[in-house]
Amino acid sequence: MTPLPPGARIGILGGGQLGRMLALAAAPLGYRCHIFGPEEAPPAGHVAEAVTIADYLDDEALGEFAEAVDVVTLEFENVPAAALEILAQRVPVRPGVKALATAQDRLVEKDFANSVGAATAPYAAVDGLDDLQAAMAKIGPRAVLKTRRMGYDGKGQVMLNQDADLDQAWQAMAGTPAILEGFIPFDGEVSVIAARGLDGAVNAYPPIANRHRDHILDISTVPAELSAAQADRAIAIAADLATALDYIGILAVEMFVTGEELLVNEIAPRVHNSGHWSIEGAVTSQFEQHIRAICGLPLGSMAIRGQVEMRNLIGHDVNQLPDLLAQPGAHVHLYGKTEVRKGRKMGHVTYLKTEADTP
Repeated sequence: MTPLPPGARIGILGGGQLGRMLALAAAPLGYRCHIFGPEEAPPAGHVAEAVTIADYLDDEALGEFAEAVDVVTLEFENVPAAALEILAQRVPVRPGVKALATAQDRLVEKDFANSVGAATAPYAAVDGLDDLQAAMAKIGPRAVLKTRRMGYDGKGQVMLNQDADLDQAWQAMAGTPAILEGFIPFDGEVSVIAARGLDGAVNAYPPIANRHRDHILDISTVPAELSAAQADRAIAIAADLATALDYIGILAVEMFVTGEELLVNEIAPRVHNSGHWSIEGAVTSQFEQHIRAICGLPLGSMAIRGQVEMRNLIGHDVNQLPDLLAQPGAHVHLYGKTEVRKGRKMGHVTYLKTEADTP
């Protein structure tokens, strides 16, 4: 395992805030970043050496991109798996196609989680109204109908109960393959952010407690209030999933907490919103850790520096900037997005409380 030398170029598929923070983490290690994606003026492009604006399935552009970089990674899981297959013939791609394809399909994702011994909510494939009626009879009376592919932050899903109009719910899916998941009256939601290196070594941050607002992550706190056994189990689940995927880089696993049980909800094959606190709150941030992993460097310590809270700045929350900057100990990160929209993640603020801060 020969690490990429300083000066090597990292190709990043996707130009949003995650790519931006990856590029910022790569620079101190001596790496340069090249962003690839269809978006005009991507936020990540503000801090990268080069930007290619092209469709993810533009074979010619992908070929030129592969020639210009030494390794490819992604910041966005809705990149077509075919793009990774094209690139993988010419340059190392980390994480690989298997991880991306697994995370892109909710049915495949849950089948995979169960195959490695991780529990999930009850679920069933839905390809038509008859399937939906049969699944509700088995899984209901409360459930969530979701598209199998795409969709995030609450998009592409319909909540159902015993009085729901199933025909209308199926029509809302517009004929796309779907999955019905049993509704879980959970005690809380946590995520585990794990890293796996080229040598197979796995490390993880302590579980993170997440609170959502309008289906969008609002606040993350770490460490989560779990028993020691629960925390160990959550980390073990994430490590097992990363190993089974032969994963390289940062993998985020979202879970529901129901009593002592942990149920896998989603897998994200990338750095994750719930790990932004690690920039100030951990010895090694999730972004630096991902760069280390994909470049063949040793993983860094994922120990936390104290109690940490991260709050997303969503939509017009960004207008609080002067007040936030006036708060002692507030670490503000803006993402370089010029248009403020409802529900759009514009930045985040992190608060770190160490033992020295405790009276």
